Formats: sequence, C-alpha cells, structure tokens
Amino acid sequence: MATVLSVSGSPSASSRTGRLLRHLDQRLAAQGHRVIPLDVRTVPAAALLGADFRHPAIVEAAELFARADGVVVATPVYKASYSGVLKALLDLLPQYALAGKTVLPLATGGSTAHVLAIDYALRPVLTSMGAAHIVQGRFTLDQDITAHEDGSVTIAPAATEALAQVVDEFSAALGRTPYLAAAS
Repeated sequence: MATVLSVSGSPSASSRTGRLLRHLDQRLAAQGHRVIPLDVRTVPAAALLGADFRHPAIVEAAELFARADGVVVATPVYKASYSGVLKALLDLLPQYALAGKTVLPLATGGSTAHVLAIDYALRPVLTSMGAAHIVQGRFTLDQDITAHEDGSVTIAPAATEALAQVVDEFSAALGRTPYLAAAS
C-alpha cells in the first residue's frame, strides 16, 4: 500500500490534536499503509524560526514529504487558522512539496466557529504546494476528544464515525493515485 506522512501541527506534547492523529494513524496502518509520524513541535525552534533550510531536521522533514504518497495534516485552530509551528514548517518546504500527493486536512478546536479554518486557511496553502488531490477534511471539536493520562484517547461516537469516513476516503484515494498518475 501507500506511505503516509502523518503531520501533527500542534505545539503541545499532550494535545488532543496529536493524540487524535495518532489514533487515526492506527486505522491507516490497519488498512495496510505505512504510516510515518512527524510532530512538528519536535523540530528545533531555531531551525523553524530562523528559516534554516539546511538544518538536518528541516532537510529530513523535506525528505519525508518527498517520499510520502499521501500526507495527513492535523492542526489545532488558533485565531481562525492553523498553528504557527505548522506554518513555519510549511514555509521551509520546497514550493511543490505536495506535488502528486493525496492530502487529508484535519483540524481541532474549541468552537464550531472555527470549522471553516480547513477550507479558508489550510486548504489554500496545501493547494499552493501542489497537492494532487485534497480529500474532504474534518474539523473535530475539542469536547469530542478525551485524552487519558496513559496517552490513549476516546472520541465521541458521532465524531468517530465522521473521522472514520474521511480516513477511509483518504485511504481509497491513495489506492487510486498511482492509477490516475499512470493514466495522465
């Protein structure tokens, strides 16, 4: 199957966004995909904020994007947009780092007032980076995600169903991508 780069744009080690994403990674792995997690918060701040394109961590991140068939990008929503650490990383990647890739955008937030952040903040930057196909994303309310001390997560039933649907659509799109590329 496909290699999926799973990018958490949360600046917090204990975030619901990161835990939700790692939970969804398990679903993708169970479907036969190779999932590579990338927590942007682990990239050295000096490299991100100093725009050090040659820093080994930035070079490695760019290589992970290049090797992936698909990318899942998850971010908490702050002030109606994606996180600053995610923005910093995306700014340091090559202009067309997502060329030929299938992308699944995910976001979490405290209010439904932020539901459009995927379409009006995140999707445009993913498109500008050349994503071949951006599947329907999903916004999940923080209140629907319960993080436990052992690192596990419980997701409200309605959110579980909706997330399973977008992950399965992403997985199916990954399966079609090589065929579509060959047909062009």
